[in-house]
Amino acid sequence: MLPEGEAEAVGGAKSPLRRCIASGVVGEKDGMIRFVVGPDGTIVPDVEETLPGRGLWLTADPALVEKAVAKGLFAKAARRSVRTPADLGAQVSGLLRRRCLDLVGLARRGGQAVAGFEKVAAALRAKAIGTRSGIGLRLEASDGAADGRSKLDALSPGIPVVDIFDRGELGMALGRDDAVHAVVGAGPLVQRLQREADRLRALSKGR
Repeated sequence: MLPEGEAEAVGGAKSPLRRCIASGVVGEKDGMIRFVVGPDGTIVPDVEETLPGRGLWLTADPALVEKAVAKGLFAKAARRSVRTPADLGAQVSGLLRRRCLDLVGLARRGGQAVAGFEKVAAALRAKAIGTRSGIGLRLEASDGAADGRSKLDALSPGIPVVDIFDRGELGMALGRDDAVHAVVGAGPLVQRLQREADRLRALSKGR
């Protein structure tokens, strides 16, 4: 077990590897969630990985989050008394959900996203959004009709699809009443959005 203050990384200061406190497995931090002990001793999710303090890492798996809470693994890893909220898994999922939708909104405000079947189809055919070339990601509402989605599937082979938000959530992020279909242009923002969506999807499995 790492003593307080020791580097979080496994394999060197710049390594992307972290050890899950629930499974003991070492993995890429892109598939894990960082937690820290807050000033009042409460375990706090740090989905943006910016909070001070040594991180306590968990694989993005609901069973492992539940295990860490039930067995007091945060206290063991931190080597101190901590308070672990019973709804920690829901907190993490909520934070990741908000972060994903904030990134979608950022893409829209930066002219990197369009919504609506016709605009999405046109962007897919052109492989561009306005003057920005490349499509990085499709967004499909979880409660959207299958026929429209299947038509866009044919226009976008190989483009990842995120379908974990409903039409109301997507609409709010995209400045509309609702949205069923959207695309985001290629670039670093899409990489961040894909990472957060993958972690959120992993935490939602089996629920």
